Amino acid sequence: MANYRINEDAKADLQRVYRRGVLEFGEAQADRYFNAFFERFDELAEQPLQYQAVDDIREGYRRSVCGVDSIYYRIVNNTVEIMRILGQQDIDAWL
Repeated sequence: MANYRINEDAKADLQRVYRRGVLEFGEAQADRYFNAFFERFDELAEQPLQYQAVDDIREGYRRSVCGVDSIYYRIVNNTVEIMRILGQQDIDAWL
């Protein structure tokens, strides 16, 4: 497979996570955490079925925990589509 796409909501989530990281932990740590997401996206593109399905949250979605946040994604036409990146505090608002 080896392809992924980040939708607009997930891009906004990445920006929010990065800003929060800079404010709470500093730029260097925020950069490391931010880059970890892209490493995970590459991993998801290579092996999209290795993480659990979460149909109870959204039909067709899977979840991969990265640090304290969860990456919610689905597989569409042989491409991993990154839908949201949410911390536990964000789940209630999203559901």
